[in-house]
Amino acid sequence: MQDHGTQEYIAQAERDLLHTYNRYPIVFDRGEGVYLYDKEGKKYLDFFSGIGVNALGYHYKDYDEALKEQIDKLLHISNYFYNEPAVLAAEKLKKASGMDRVFFTNSGAEAVEGALKAARKYAFTKNGGHKDDHRGGEIIAMNHSFHGRTMGALSVTGNPHYREAFEPLIGNVRFAELNDFDSVLAQVTDDTCAVLFETLQGEGGIYPAEKSFLEQVKRLCEERDILLILDEIQCGMGRTGEMFAWQRYGVKPDIMACAKAVGGGVPVGAFLMTEEVAEKSLMAGDHGTTYGGNPFACAAVSKMLDIFEENDIIGHVQKIAPYLEERLDGIVSEFDTVLARRGLGLMQGVECSVPVSGVISSCLEKGLVLINAGSNILRFVPPLVITKEHVDEMAEILRAALGETCGKASAESK
Repeated sequence: MQDHGTQEYIAQAERDLLHTYNRYPIVFDRGEGVYLYDKEGKKYLDFFSGIGVNALGYHYKDYDEALKEQIDKLLHISNYFYNEPAVLAAEKLKKASGMDRVFFTNSGAEAVEGALKAARKYAFTKNGGHKDDHRGGEIIAMNHSFHGRTMGALSVTGNPHYREAFEPLIGNVRFAELNDFDSVLAQVTDDTCAVLFETLQGEGGIYPAEKSFLEQVKRLCEERDILLILDEIQCGMGRTGEMFAWQRYGVKPDIMACAKAVGGGVPVGAFLMTEEVAEKSLMAGDHGTTYGGNPFACAAVSKMLDIFEENDIIGHVQKIAPYLEERLDGIVSEFDTVLARRGLGLMQGVECSVPVSGVISSCLEKGLVLINAGSNILRFVPPLVITKEHVDEMAEILRAALGETCGKASAESK
């Protein structure tokens, strides 16, 4: 039962905050390791990590100490001056990604905005830089994609329900199907400047891009001087067992957007590009941000990248992910209403034949935090530092919740 204090917090939030989220009736107070605690002290196993943000869980000692040290130095100075954490973070992010230039943002949506601007400026420059003759501003994005809620990011989000109330959007956007190269080819015109998609779709249902699809799109882009933009906001930073998901396939983008786990909980994102794109796209005065790249946010990025390398976080993901897949596959075989598992590494989805809201609520009551990816898909994006014991704990709670809400399958029916 909620105590009066929790109810008061929720009631005040409903009075004061804009109602853009349907929140669960829990007020989280603190975290430790891979567990969260609410205001009453109830403990929850976290398999949601703030939508893939808290890659190291909570109170990872070296990370906390780096942020405390930076607080005592400098939080913000603006981009009119250089700062050491931004320089170090950019160097490490370039090394981890193999890209050449970095622009730090405040969020994933802003990273997508910057990537879109860079692509259109690249096309503008390529076509002579004459506005009257400007061609090449079309973007091909994917149906069922999600890239953010700002007007530009929303324009390339492949869900009409998200877009319709805010139209007209930026325009010159065409939609194709992920993993259907012919559908991409059908959308290409002389004005196409970029193809954009998530290497592993998140909100759209946890659908990985196929290697052959990535390779075909990359060849098309090279042949037609079109830029390949990959959105690695949720699937990047080690979640799939590589630092960035595209590295599993060896298909390097021209522009990449990242955020979420890159800051480990501090709001920060980035878009990165090759030197060739940088030379023909955003110049002084073309793009900017007040807070982006500030010392505090970049100290978080820099330390996250240090921890990933020093503690072999990616190696750990590669070891633990097959066990998570095994336990989830067992659950798929056990329940009639659980249809399939898909995903990469520690970004997994379990598709059900019924809405999963009841399952999520039951898991919360039993001390497990999960989220959905669409109305009928359970999404698993835990901290990257989970162990087999945490996977077992999750699986037992999930089995109990499914048993209550969905019913078990008979061995014969599966």
